[in-house]
Amino acid sequence: MTQNKKDGKPNWRHYNCTTAGPVDDYLYSMLPPRDAVLAEMEEYAAQHDVPIVGPAVGRVLEQMALMVNAGSVFELGSAIGYSTIWWAQAVGENGRVIYTDGDRKNAERARGYFDRAKVTSRITIHIGDALEFLSEQKQEFDVIFCDVDKEDYPRVLRLVPQRLRKGGLFITDNVLWSGRVAQKNATDAHTRAILEFNRKLYDSKEFYTTILPIRDGLAVAVKK
Repeated sequence: MTQNKKDGKPNWRHYNCTTAGPVDDYLYSMLPPRDAVLAEMEEYAAQHDVPIVGPAVGRVLEQMALMVNAGSVFELGSAIGYSTIWWAQAVGENGRVIYTDGDRKNAERARGYFDRAKVTSRITIHIGDALEFLSEQKQEFDVIFCDVDKEDYPRVLRLVPQRLRKGGLFITDNVLWSGRVAQKNATDAHTRAILEFNRKLYDSKEFYTTILPIRDGLAVAVKK
């Protein structure tokens, strides 16, 4: 997740590298209304500069999970749990989503939203280092979603293959990084990490990868 609040619009609309103006407005106008909990979370995120993926990406995440009949999702970087709820809706009552965040206050707020959305029973909350917790996992997941600090993206890629089932999805947010990935000779650590991650993900023999240019870029990789 990323954050940027310049004009008062929800911050899930600031990071949109491929659509702008009327096209952007049209895409978001097509989205069905969210339920009360998700709508409240979007408003809270906008008011408090909390990074969330937003409803357009949220729908993609849920759709992808439904397409692979996902029953287990590991989420690296969950913040207030906005994307977690989309995952939880997809996996159903018998599914399991692992929420991870290093901020206890985020987790407490997320738990309240989960209760109100009636998906608490589907979610395991882990407070602490998401990469460390993933490294401890012995099972294979149907979906692994990466939305941690951008400098950690290359490290995440090294952890994922042995923890994702064949045919499972490795999905990563912010891979276009507000267009900075197109800059020549990028010097900041976050952009360089994303560039390294994107190249290694496309070059990997273990994944078939496509970057979807929605909002800030969503990398979708299926394990071969």
